[in-house]
Amino acid sequence: MKKRTLLHCALALATAPLAFGAAAQDFPPKKPVTLVVGFAAGGAADAAARLIAKKLGENIGQSVVVDNKGGAGGNIAHQFVANAAPDGTVLLFGSVGPLTIAPHLMKLTYDPFKDLAAISGGVNFPNVLVVHKAAGAKTLAEFVQLSKKKPGSVDFASTGAGSASHLAGELFNQRAGIDMTHVPYKGGAPALQDLLGERITSYFAAPPTALPHIETGRLIPLATTGLTRPAYLPNIPTVAESGFPGFEALNWYAFVAPGKTPVPLLERWNQEIVKVLNDPAVKDALNKHGLTPQPSSRAELTTFMKKESTQWAAIIKERKLTAD
Repeated sequence: MKKRTLLHCALALATAPLAFGAAAQDFPPKKPVTLVVGFAAGGAADAAARLIAKKLGENIGQSVVVDNKGGAGGNIAHQFVANAAPDGTVLLFGSVGPLTIAPHLMKLTYDPFKDLAAISGGVNFPNVLVVHKAAGAKTLAEFVQLSKKKPGSVDFASTGAGSASHLAGELFNQRAGIDMTHVPYKGGAPALQDLLGERITSYFAAPPTALPHIETGRLIPLATTGLTRPAYLPNIPTVAESGFPGFEALNWYAFVAPGKTPVPLLERWNQEIVKVLNDPAVKDALNKHGLTPQPSSRAELTTFMKKESTQWAAIIKERKLTAD
């Protein structure tokens, strides 16, 4: 009798963690799901995140709410998610800056490769260098000439220190031998607002925020930062073909979660996110915004991030850049 009682107790103790683990890894999560975005509402990241979140919520039968936590080039949002509960209810639409650039520019309270867990690639796109109509430049060559004529008088906006738009500008400073002044913002929308108000000269902008104003003529596109011309701006040359061979500075976003999120949950989220990014309607909507879907496995995203981190570390070291 005692042996049977002891056996039952042992079995109960042995299966308790498994039962708890199963409950902790319920999918979809029983609590509301939040998709954190590191930039202000109205920018490229916000537009893409909301489009993807809507379809994701429809597919899993659970509301996925976008939460904008702008500031510090997206680092505030990344730190928030790094410290969030690893229960699958908090995801991050992570970006190139905080994930692979900022760690080489400043001291962070989180490690992107330890405190955040890769889920899937999201979207990528080249930036487009735009100026307001009164800037005095209609081509990239004219813009460089303007910058050299009055060193330090030409400035460029970014979505924050360490962001993709920041490094695109610094890389262009290096390649063109000019000295534009960096002006960081909390997101693409406020940066664009100041550009339209002619309070800053230029901006390496995301296509979704810049295209409407390019079409109305309020902004002048000088060049794009990919190696090839995007389909939505076929008549605008790349920086590479405008006298700076090999110049490339892509912007990208990827899905990550708190670092200690259980692997089964990460894999389930990967399946659902990849499904959404491969959905024809979603792909078409993203393409119309100038965004290219980039679904991937968790391992592929990790490898890609490490490659990007190494590349930007070398550029930051060469340029002797520090956080503004």
